[in-house]
Amino acid sequence: MKPVDRHLADILAVVRPLAPLEVEIDAALGAVLAEDVVSPVPLPPFDNSAMDGYAVRAEDVAGAPVTLPVIGDVAAGDGGLNAVGPGLVARVMTGAPMPAGADAVVPVEWTDGGTARVRIDRPAPPGNAIRRAGEDVLAGETVLREGARIGAAQVGILAGAGRRRVRVRPRPRVVVLSTGAELAEPGTPLGAGQIWESNSFMLTAAVREAGAEAFRAGSVSDDPKEFLDVLDAQLLRADAVITSGGVSMGAYEPVKEALSPLGTVAFEKVAMQPGMPQGFGVVGPDRVPIFTLPGNPVSSFVSFVLFVRPALRAMQGLPAGPPEAVRATVTAPLRSPAGKRSYLRAVLTGRTVAPVTGQGSHQLAALAAANALIVVPEDATSLPEGAEVEVIPL
Repeated sequence: MKPVDRHLADILAVVRPLAPLEVEIDAALGAVLAEDVVSPVPLPPFDNSAMDGYAVRAEDVAGAPVTLPVIGDVAAGDGGLNAVGPGLVARVMTGAPMPAGADAVVPVEWTDGGTARVRIDRPAPPGNAIRRAGEDVLAGETVLREGARIGAAQVGILAGAGRRRVRVRPRPRVVVLSTGAELAEPGTPLGAGQIWESNSFMLTAAVREAGAEAFRAGSVSDDPKEFLDVLDAQLLRADAVITSGGVSMGAYEPVKEALSPLGTVAFEKVAMQPGMPQGFGVVGPDRVPIFTLPGNPVSSFVSFVLFVRPALRAMQGLPAGPPEAVRATVTAPLRSPAGKRSYLRAVLTGRTVAPVTGQGSHQLAALAAANALIVVPEDATSLPEGAEVEVIPL
């Protein structure tokens, strides 16, 4: 059987980052930056008031309480030339440019709120409640680095730095397809021998959690020709394809039967439990990567965590490799088949981890109750309670 690490390495040797493109910043959410972003101006661009209040000369209010004349108002966005002379103040609003001559802001709460004359009850030191030009970012400073994933805050700084468009690696478009004559759509009545199809919904959600775009193509029967017809139609919108089911050793394995003759997809046994039957390769004239995962729900999910998620990171230009793991103490003894790396569903709490009841590859409810996978190495068939183990947080 093929080692887990080698299977992942073979996948990462094939997948490539998607070509960068330029998009409007309001369409960049979830994408990965393909350039450094530099601010052309300091942020803020000018000294401005951090509060509603009065722009003053600090020396004029040092002996507060004092009463001083108000010479005018300065609002946010005011482009006029405003100045404050000795013994005078100006009302300022939050974000308003500081008038020349003023070196402090007295919050309105420290005053009687006067409009012609104002009584100031507390002194304000120089710089009080002033946002200085360049306090956040200096002109020419890099605000975002290539490789950063764009979230809401990143969109904010892009706009704040004056960018309307930005160069990104787009989110991979991933088509998800399940196979099996026994599958029925959730919400429809179950016929004899049928189950409600869950894998495509689960994997579609997993793709979106991984920062990619997902297109659920539903399920097809055990007819290899039907599978190929659906696959061909879906390749037009796919940067990658994920299938589940149809890759084992049984008599009705449509994915294996349809793709094996192409010679571009390898079907192998990987030394892991759950998820031993795996397939990976490329399909179509654009050589779209295809991940053919086993049909049992837990096997399919674990396979996604180990192989597909790192590949999607690589396609986005992000560092890719085995899932990040932590060390924890297990609360119960563990068993594992010889020669296979086991991934046991578990609940991680602080520095301890407890395996859940129900480790069968079909037991989706147990998977839904877990938040981690315990990794048992290939050379271990048992581990005692209290052993320190490797854990992959989900």
